Amino acid sequence: MNKRDPKNRKDYQPIKVYCFPDERETIEQQARSTGLSKSSYLLRVGMGYPIRSIVDHHQVEELVKINGDLGRLGGLLKLWLSSEQSVGGIDARTIRETLKKIDGAQDHMLALMQKVIRPQAELITTSEKDDGT
Repeated sequence: MNKRDPKNRKDYQPIKVYCFPDERETIEQQARSTGLSKSSYLLRVGMGYPIRSIVDHHQVEELVKINGDLGRLGGLLKLWLSSEQSVGGIDARTIRETLKKIDGAQDHMLALMQKVIRPQAELITTSEKDDGT
């Protein structure tokens, strides 16, 4: 099986895979989630090569930490506004606008994280249901 005279895999005969439409859609979604073509994805799965998602979970964790920091910052600003202390020449309206920007940034960040992570989780859940696990 080590004979590989032609330079390209396309010089060899392809393997047909019969599947139901929902199975095909799952394979296509999983291939897209890794950034590979269907052919490359199925070849790697069949050969036992590791499949890496294009979602960098470490970066998503960093976004979660930043989101928490923004929440704490907003909480500190609210606490500062509610106290009797002087705000050092900054009017309350400016601080409230800053709080709104922080809230907006948190909402946007959460939406981005859900957009990235949820499709991955749905693919895993769907494939587990289909396998009966």
